[in-house]
Amino acid sequence: MFAMLGQCLLCFIAGANIEPFLYYPKQKIKKINRYLCLSNQEKMLLAVDIGNTKIKAAVFEGDALISKFTFDKNEAAEETEKIFKKHRAITHSILASVGKEEEKLFLLLTEKTQMLEVDRDFVFPFQNKYGTPETLGIDRMVLAAGAVLRFPGRHRLVIDAGTCVTYDFIDCSNAYLGGAISPGLQMRFNAMHTFTAKLPLLYPEMPESFIGSSTTTSMNSGAVNGLAFELEGFIERYVEQYQDVMIILTGGDADFLAKPLKSTIFANSNFLLESLNLLYLYTNRK
Repeated sequence: MFAMLGQCLLCFIAGANIEPFLYYPKQKIKKINRYLCLSNQEKMLLAVDIGNTKIKAAVFEGDALISKFTFDKNEAAEETEKIFKKHRAITHSILASVGKEEEKLFLLLTEKTQMLEVDRDFVFPFQNKYGTPETLGIDRMVLAAGAVLRFPGRHRLVIDAGTCVTYDFIDCSNAYLGGAISPGLQMRFNAMHTFTAKLPLLYPEMPESFIGSSTTTSMNSGAVNGLAFELEGFIERYVEQYQDVMIILTGGDADFLAKPLKSTIFANSNFLLESLNLLYLYTNRK
């Protein structure tokens, strides 16, 4: 009898198949066995951000970002399969979506990993004081959570320069107060082209001067410098009111826009993915 118990215990410790020893629903056994087999290995997490135009993903091992990927939505399942083949130690995933949820990707993550989906019922590490919390984007909530966890005890302003530019402020007591939303950099160029008769469609370039000497350079100065002045204005206003404010600039245009800014900022284009990882670690510590 004792020998049998000893064998069972060794199976649990080693992560061997425990089905012969216990009568338990098969799916539960598989989950327990999978957990035991991986308990002594370093687990990897796949963080997935489904944005308005692209899908971004990153593989984390603890706090370390191992690999980063960007792909179109119509390639979601195929590209994610490639990630799993490249990083076979991925056992868990966390998903946040602001756009339409990709069903094939969702099913793939559910099948391959223990998936955690971030939604409005999620427990965030801040108090949401937004006037219309039901309309607050999941991406903004994830960024706010990342700011709280990455920079505890500070006032934080997170600026996400993507399709739109969002400003999210969380005070030192971890209260999310709100912010602002304005057109993103490329959206400004698109609007000038779409709503005028003759202005061309341009893409961002760093202006050589704030004085444009042609239609093209004038448009570029207006869009790029205009957004830079907007960012500086918002930052100055927050610092004036709250003094010690941690400024976090992220999003697809973060690196581009960080160059003309005079304010001291923490620029990190991967901050949303890193925030997903921090949120996962925070949830699993509770």
